[in-house]
Amino acid sequence: MIRLLSTDFDGTLVDHFATPPVDPALFSMLQELRARGVHWAINTGRDLPFVDEGLREFGFPVEPDFVLTAEREVFHRGPGGQWQDFGDWNRRCYEAHDTLFLESAELLSDIERFIQEVKANPIREGGKIIGLAAEDETQMEQICAFLDAERVRVPGFAYMRNTIYARFCHEAYSKGTALAELARLTEIPRDEIFAAGDHYNDLPMLDGVHAKWVMCPANSVEAVQKTVREAGGYVARGRCSTGVVEALEHFGALVQG
Repeated sequence: MIRLLSTDFDGTLVDHFATPPVDPALFSMLQELRARGVHWAINTGRDLPFVDEGLREFGFPVEPDFVLTAEREVFHRGPGGQWQDFGDWNRRCYEAHDTLFLESAELLSDIERFIQEVKANPIREGGKIIGLAAEDETQMEQICAFLDAERVRVPGFAYMRNTIYARFCHEAYSKGTALAELARLTEIPRDEIFAAGDHYNDLPMLDGVHAKWVMCPANSVEAVQKTVREAGGYVARGRCSTGVVEALEHFGALVQG
């Protein structure tokens, strides 16, 4: 029985290269599943305002019950209808990242020096480097090789990759662990969770550890397709939302009725 959907947004629900960007069949399916009592969480690299903007821009007829943002934060609707922290996860997440960035000062300086050498672009927040944007996928592979070799200097230092972007983070906080915390708070077990994603930053929720029923659309990177297959999941033939609908139909007998 599936009671919770955890879906990435861009590249999984939304195809920015298609017209329309979202398959109308997905809208109908979300409305039907919500009417059956199935919960929906958007699990994304977007921040909170950008999630709301995306829902409006692409005309979603239903809103998610939960949003898991920046690949690590957990929010639910408060009594006044506004998004608010769900439990103390976000506080612990912020504290862990503040400590990590303090401990990583020397590493971050070396990373910044390297990305300047290869002419990538640093991403800053509050005056500190929190990630980067590469020129292309080839350059990103070069940068990831450097990060993988150097990040072992600081226990817990990790990064989340999505296309040509990377965000530095604490390895304990990811789309997967955020989903696990949401499952704990809602008391929905792993065996009743469905997860869908398409890119490297989705891997922590697609390996079968935090969600039993996993899928990826046809446009997913090879590493995601391999992970989904190894977890006994479903690799769709359709792109983005069309593929998600295909997977939900595949798992249809398991969706709460």
